[in-house]
Amino acid sequence: MSWESPYFTHGEMACKCGDCNAVEMMDPGFMEKLTSLRGDWGQPLVITSGYRCSLHPVERSKDKPGAHGRGRAADIAVSGEDAYKLLCVALGHGFTGIGIAQKGNHSSRFIHLDDLDETEAYRPTIWSY
Repeated sequence: MSWESPYFTHGEMACKCGDCNAVEMMDPGFMEKLTSLRGDWGQPLVITSGYRCSLHPVERSKDKPGAHGRGRAADIAVSGEDAYKLLCVALGHGFTGIGIAQKGNHSSRFIHLDDLDETEAYRPTIWSY
């Protein structure tokens, strides 16, 4: 799958497990939504997790690939008031799965966004970690 974005590189969206070379696995439709969100947000979005291959420790524990394993999710480092503002903007961009991790150290906080539909997962939904 091929995609282009003025805001995100293939490297920052690639699996970070260290055991693979998966770069081109992000879904182009998902990347369009993420790029549109970034344009409306007006400032950089730090991606802490994009695609996850089957060797990634989180994906290994699953029976079938999750949203990251399908190239249809991203975790964005954000906390505090910015997390609330980003959530408000993201709601208008077609994301159907929103995970909110806003406990503990600010450097480990994030918002998960995915665009799975009801045939792939229980959607729409919002959860906290």
